[in-house]
Amino acid sequence: MTLPDASSNPAGADRTFQVDLRGLVDLLSHHLYSSPRVYLRELLQNAVDALTARHTLEPAAPEGAFGIRLYADGSVVRVEDDGVGLTEADVHTFLATIGRSSKRAEQVAEQRGDFIGQFGIGLLSCFLVADEIHVVSRSARTPDAPAVEWRGRGDGSYTLRTLRASARPRPGTTVTLTPRADAGEWTRPTQVRALARHFGSLLRHPVTFSDGTGGTGTAVNPEPAPWARTHPTPGARSRALAAYGEEVFGFTPLDTIELDLPAVGLKGIACVLPQAVPAGRRHGHRVHVKGMLLSEQAEEILPEWAFFVRCVVDAESLRPTASRESLYEDDTLAAVRDALAERLRAWIARAAASDPDLLARFLHAHHLAVKSLAVHDDEILRMLLPWLPFETTDGHTTLDAFARTHRTVLVTANVEEFQQVAAIASAAGLGVVNGGYTYDRELVHRLPEIRPETSVADLDPATLTAHLDPVDRETELAAAAYLARAREALAVFDCDVALRTFQPASAPALLVDSREARHERTRSQLAREQEGGLWGDILGALRQEAPRAQLILNQLNPLVRTAVAIDEPELARTSAEALYGQAALLSRRPLRPAESSLINRSFLDLLAHALRKDH
Repeated sequence: MTLPDASSNPAGADRTFQVDLRGLVDLLSHHLYSSPRVYLRELLQNAVDALTARHTLEPAAPEGAFGIRLYADGSVVRVEDDGVGLTEADVHTFLATIGRSSKRAEQVAEQRGDFIGQFGIGLLSCFLVADEIHVVSRSARTPDAPAVEWRGRGDGSYTLRTLRASARPRPGTTVTLTPRADAGEWTRPTQVRALARHFGSLLRHPVTFSDGTGGTGTAVNPEPAPWARTHPTPGARSRALAAYGEEVFGFTPLDTIELDLPAVGLKGIACVLPQAVPAGRRHGHRVHVKGMLLSEQAEEILPEWAFFVRCVVDAESLRPTASRESLYEDDTLAAVRDALAERLRAWIARAAASDPDLLARFLHAHHLAVKSLAVHDDEILRMLLPWLPFETTDGHTTLDAFARTHRTVLVTANVEEFQQVAAIASAAGLGVVNGGYTYDRELVHRLPEIRPETSVADLDPATLTAHLDPVDRETELAAAAYLARAREALAVFDCDVALRTFQPASAPALLVDSREARHERTRSQLAREQEGGLWGDILGALRQEAPRAQLILNQLNPLVRTAVAIDEPELARTSAEALYGQAALLSRRPLRPAESSLINRSFLDLLAHALRKDH
């Protein structure tokens, strides 16, 4: 941007900014538009807006009387429309003044919402592929006005002249570009036709394309959107919508949900993905505004929990941003998002009420999405919580089936805790649900809202150990010496040792050690090591009675019965360390370095003992 010489203006006089057009085009190409291909969308959009103004001027004109014609042969790209056109004054006002849009003219201001573009910078996008823009136009508002020719160049200069009536016998505008050599990727005939189809397949005005090889051209948008067509039966309509979704997104939808919001002139479909997607991955949705494709990645049109669908919609009242590649976040968009979310909830409700097979297939693929919705939506919670699958001590099953077997449902705080106790709890007849996955613990605790006869509680280690049977007094006394040596060997891990009987008998030991207990022991150890310093004082203030881990040996296991009878002190110690290591491995939690070292050492010691015994 440059400023006029100060000597040419008296002090205090208003001055006018001078725009470096090349710099502005570079700014648009790198920061506003995602790709040079948008030049064709902007040309189509200007043509559509001109046709809209022409229909406003001539409301009695029959449908299809005015259209858009594209031409590309490799040397030029041309877009011709039968729109309202421009006079010489209009050209000076609108084409030669950056940022001013003809859609803001007073005579059409009241119809401003009928136009797609409202920023007046779209024509500049043509400089992304060409150094000169050639415009020939004739006004429909002033029929006796001559046709005008405008040539704008990338250096910021332009020329304007009037033409004979024969140069443009009918009202409308023709824009011609001579592409630069480096723009061939975007201006080849096949690419221009593909871009026209991509951006304009749902436009309401007829659009044709020709490459100069003969014929009158092919239709870019030969038929309206599938939701705007008449179908012989509801089944035929459903199949047509599903086929369109497959064509657009490349997958066969599990189902299609028709979207219709008359208040904002929105119509379209939501395609239910047939396979699960990672939690939180938000798919982009195809959003058209008045038929013109605005974005293929409009995440903001649906709430975050709706990642099980992809949508294609066409709306009248949504506002595009300046780049016209995303939606402007305002109250209208928020209301549309809420209304579409309600349509998705209604679809889930209908499936639950009338199509159990569809519901089962949907939940099999997208139970995580439904769980995230149920956390915040009481209606979905009541409707679907009994049918959602959870990992339990009875295997993967629904809460409804699980609650029929277990009147008291216990839920773990994390996956690690569930893995530690699942086999033992199942053998003891306890009903435990893995609460370590996203949303699961919170949802299980809400089960009594639907099944008041069922109680839910967090699993506590004491609850589990209370269901393990004690051994008789004689067995306890016989094992006392071994248990004392085991406690001494495992004291470094703050681990107590007890002898019980429990199923399955194949499990020699159970390590009960919660994540919270390990954290508290680590904090206590740090406090002891830092005693006397500032950090030690802080940790000491937080210190609680550090809970101990517990290694519970299973008297029903033959290996344990042999171990507790060992008289040799070193062998007893080694066997206790080995049992601890095996139980730690079965818990599937990350091992501390000291535990890994213990497992290696106990294995080698037992191996050495066995070899000495053989010799």
